Amino acid sequence: MVHNIKTVLSPHDAFNPEATTAALARHLKIEASHIRAVRWISRSIDSRKFPAKIHATLDVYVGENPKKEAFDYQMQNIENAVEVHITGAGPAGYFAALELIEQGFKPVIFERGKDISNRKRDVATLSRNQELNPDSNYAFGEGGAGTFSDGKLYTRSKKKEEIRKVLNLFHLHGAQDEILYETHPHIGTDILPAVIENMRKTIQNAGGKVLFDHKVTNLFFEGNTVVAIEVNNSLKISVQNLILATGHSAHNIYEMLNNNKIALESKGFAMGVRIEHPQELINSIQYHTHKYDKWLPAATYAITQQINNRGVYSFCMCPGGIIVPATTETDGTVVNGMSNSNRNSEFANSGLVVEIRPDDFQNYGRANALSGLDFQRNLEQMAFNNGGSGQIAPAQRMYDFAKGRISGSLPKCSYMPGVISSPMNLWLPDIIGKTLQQGFLSIGKRIPGFLTNDALIVGVESRTSSPVRIPRDKETYNHIAVSNLYPCGEGAGYAGGIVSSAIDGILVARAIGFKKL
Repeated sequence: MVHNIKTVLSPHDAFNPEATTAALARHLKIEASHIRAVRWISRSIDSRKFPAKIHATLDVYVGENPKKEAFDYQMQNIENAVEVHITGAGPAGYFAALELIEQGFKPVIFERGKDISNRKRDVATLSRNQELNPDSNYAFGEGGAGTFSDGKLYTRSKKKEEIRKVLNLFHLHGAQDEILYETHPHIGTDILPAVIENMRKTIQNAGGKVLFDHKVTNLFFEGNTVVAIEVNNSLKISVQNLILATGHSAHNIYEMLNNNKIALESKGFAMGVRIEHPQELINSIQYHTHKYDKWLPAATYAITQQINNRGVYSFCMCPGGIIVPATTETDGTVVNGMSNSNRNSEFANSGLVVEIRPDDFQNYGRANALSGLDFQRNLEQMAFNNGGSGQIAPAQRMYDFAKGRISGSLPKCSYMPGVISSPMNLWLPDIIGKTLQQGFLSIGKRIPGFLTNDALIVGVESRTSSPVRIPRDKETYNHIAVSNLYPCGEGAGYAGGIVSSAIDGILVARAIGFKKL
């Protein structure tokens, strides 16, 4: 018999499999030995009051074994099928490719960066503050920017069927079981690269192609149709349909489209700083106790508020994580966060960013659809000029920043290239700096203990999303003026995060399939 149980468990009973079985046996008033298997349906932490509790939904198999529920992915041999070309091997590009295979098309992916193994070496070199490879770093390369982050899979998308498919595809390629039932699932930087590599092998085994060190540098048109692409400023390749899935940091794509007079739009985004607290402090705040329960995961947080009618919010929170250098340009400094699957670092970090609207930069720089890029680049250059050599980043204690004081010393920080004390309150543009100062003081009142000089802000967090949108038709997903060009994912301005980018890739691939090429 299968019992579907909704219950509340202690952290010990929820995160210890043997204890879970014992707790369910008590609930059913049977011997634990009678339970053949337990299948989690959902698990979420409620830490609003002490002690924290776990809301759980499970299927409990008593006297029978569960039937194996295999996810059905229709892989077929498409080696000789019609080709669809994709620029970018991030979640939008790879999930578009997997969907195209199911639709009977042959995906051919061009990635400017390197495969996972070689990309890891370039990331390690950058983290040691030795050298930046502009085409292989934390933003570019196989898997996209999310590969070396936290692998967070939470999304606000309402497309439940597609969300389930994305999670199942990640699981099919090696992600842990927990992503199928955790309320806020994540894979972790230590596991995600192998998952992405497995996805590439699936694409290749079906007959698709993934070409690394292939940077798309130009497009060729006949009327309102893309007929060919240029790769690495030399190789010309004919295309029938082209998916642009290059991510929000591929500024050259926006420049290329603008040079070809392809319509672009400005859009809002956010910029600010990355803030790092001791994880122990965040645990005590979020779990309302200084006696940390070892069965609870590293605590996370989410902050949203309004300062002078402008949004201030946390972004890409990485519990038990580290801060990493995420620039793609030699004269800019950009920081981001990452966590391994066990989230066991002594630090918690998050972006704390300010809403930036098109009106804030419409007359900035080139005063066109790319003015947001100029606004973004200027902030990154300011951080570079106020930091140390290479990727040594400017930093300031949180309370000092809020009060406009110079930090005479800095606490230990996870950022490997290193940090240098800088009066960030003086050089950050007022729209960011003054807003964050007020925001920090407000947060400190709402969340006692959060505003502290034990926390460090590091500059700058500027790549939250793209300041540019590549407009497309709502139903067919192709560019509004180019019949066979399909802007996709974060770089196109239609997604934010791994799952929403993957979903967008799936939907674009389906739109191409509906055309029955």
